[in-house]
Amino acid sequence: MPNIKSAKKRVKVNATKAAANKARKSNLKTILKNADTAVTDNSANKEEAIRVAIKRVDQACAKGLMHKNKAARKKSQLAKKLNAAG
Repeated sequence: MPNIKSAKKRVKVNATKAAANKARKSNLKTILKNADTAVTDNSANKEEAIRVAIKRVDQACAKGLMHKNKAARKKSQLAKKLNAAG
């Protein structure tokens, strides 16, 4: 446990930010899973689900949760799945 006041504060701030990042990552994974399920099941709202997923991937990239190349790869995979589904 840190003794210096600023180090104590850093521990608290890091814990808060880690919790927020964990929640955002979990939400992103859920949205990606929902989009994948929508395309697999050929549901009526698959285009909407993919659009929302791509938007959330962009937001995650902007927040620093995801590297820009990983975001580009995810968006490409989503578009590829949608086009393959027809």
